[in-house]
Amino acid sequence: MNDSRKLCANRVQPKMNNTGDQSMKHFFLVLFCLLLVFAASCSNDRQPSNGQPAANSSSNVDAGHKIRIGFSMATLKEERWQRDHDAFEARCKQLDAECVITVANGDASRQANDVDNLLTRGIDVLVIAPHDATQAASMVEKAKAQNVPVISYDRLINSDKIDLYVSHQIPVIGRKMAEYALQHVPKGNYIMVYGAPTDNNAHIIKKEQLAVLQPAIDRGDIKIVADQFANDWKPEEALKIVENALTQASDNVQAVIASNDGTAGGAISALEKRNLAGKVLVTGQDAEKAALQRIAEGKQTMTVCKPIVPLANAAVEAAVALAKKQTPANVVSFHNDAINKDVSAVLLEVIAVDKDNLLDTVIKDGFVTFDDVYANVPADQRPNRP
Repeated sequence: MNDSRKLCANRVQPKMNNTGDQSMKHFFLVLFCLLLVFAASCSNDRQPSNGQPAANSSSNVDAGHKIRIGFSMATLKEERWQRDHDAFEARCKQLDAECVITVANGDASRQANDVDNLLTRGIDVLVIAPHDATQAASMVEKAKAQNVPVISYDRLINSDKIDLYVSHQIPVIGRKMAEYALQHVPKGNYIMVYGAPTDNNAHIIKKEQLAVLQPAIDRGDIKIVADQFANDWKPEEALKIVENALTQASDNVQAVIASNDGTAGGAISALEKRNLAGKVLVTGQDAEKAALQRIAEGKQTMTVCKPIVPLANAAVEAAVALAKKQTPANVVSFHNDAINKDVSAVLLEVIAVDKDNLLDTVIKDGFVTFDDVYANVPADQRPNRP
């Protein structure tokens, strides 16, 4: 009984004998029990019939609450990341989710600060495209300590605490590059230009490339005359690697397996200085417009197209599902060799693109326009417009 009720009882009760005292004790005991039953009933009313927490509990997004997704990006330097940014933002708007995007400009410390700021803004889900796969694990820890689900976007974070890894079939990308090179240059000297050493994807791609090439290496059909990681996937780093390798090999090189289109561009710049562009096979990844133009011109041999809009859509859709405590669609298990742990993943298909299928792939799909791809090709040398 609260104080106000006690005061009222004290005012209305006269002084009683022992029998009256006993009656009052029974009265208060019954009243106390009734209050307990009432309180328990109120508590149960806050739980749904299945025993799960109510919708307005801290474990679910409140009804009517607009989901807020934080997207920490490592960079916007390459064209493909600008596509990711725009596609991610567009899908958030379509799903009526609030999107807060930060860009670290290739700085791991800045990305750590970005994540801290996102967490203070009350995000429901954190999506990270990490600059440094290992350092980003600490960002995951901070988010999980606040019960914020984490999606590793495109690049795999070295943590088994991520809720989901959304990317393309990264191992397949590495294999497609090496298989294409072997098919078109089954014998000769190869230069291997890997991606950033801080990017887990670069290591996955390297592993798959070498797995494909190893039998030919063992047979003596091909020889790797140089192999090196390019810091931050920078074209200028690739240029230096390829220039040095060409010098050491006296220009006797038949293939450059560059792990993305940026490094492919750097490799081609080195080849152009020695009049070797178009004579040496060069691979790539991302299907950037500049790379597709080089393929049309005959300077770059192939690239691996990773459709960006489906990737961004999958990430946003998964983020919304996680915010609602739902299971994202199309989840598979992926083994992270760096930490020897399996993580849940959504992996999208990729496509090998070369001069022969430009029209039927990236142009047909609306990824780029015919005029953009063949901008540097004389009109009389272009294929028929579809």
